[in-house]
Amino acid sequence: MGRFKVTKQDTFIDMTPMSDVMVLLLTFFMLTATFVKDEPVKVNTPGSVSEIKIPASNLLTIFVSPKGKVYLSMDSPQGMRNLAEQVNTDQEATVISDIETFSKLPMFGTPMNVINAWMKAENKNDLLNSNSPEAGIPCGSGEEGSLEKDELKVWVTAAREACGENMRIAIKADHRTPYKTIKNVMNSLRSIHENRYNLITSLKGADD
Repeated sequence: MGRFKVTKQDTFIDMTPMSDVMVLLLTFFMLTATFVKDEPVKVNTPGSVSEIKIPASNLLTIFVSPKGKVYLSMDSPQGMRNLAEQVNTDQEATVISDIETFSKLPMFGTPMNVINAWMKAENKNDLLNSNSPEAGIPCGSGEEGSLEKDELKVWVTAAREACGENMRIAIKADHRTPYKTIKNVMNSLRSIHENRYNLITSLKGADD
């Protein structure tokens, strides 16, 4: 019995629609992505079960390192620019001489009298991470009548005046930070009637 000869046909799949969809998805993710700012001072936050997200804009973040040093950051260059201009106005002096350079900083944290020299330094990040007395914003105990230098409340007050009532405050402290330092930060905020703020933590089990 004779065999039937099956004619072979080339299989052609048009990939144009798939390519179009991939380009659209890639464009969408690129336009909606939020880039994480580089943090010169690394802070490993403690774990918690809270899933409340902090706002992504108009946010002042207070970083507290394991060494107990305090640093500040605004979420945008415009926020940093407004903060610098307000501090100069409040202090009636040129605390920040180069506002444009200051606006591009991901984080800052030195006493006011050395911040301009720090901005000009090549090793800014190394200075922030050092044990030098020029590293970290001075933060007193917040107690009434205390003679300790407290520049944290000066910066926070200026940020509130510059960014308005909708500005949120978040504290991002390392899990090894001494409790005394965290208490001083909270007392400093309370002394200027800033009683609402977020504590940034890591979701428990996220690193496992």
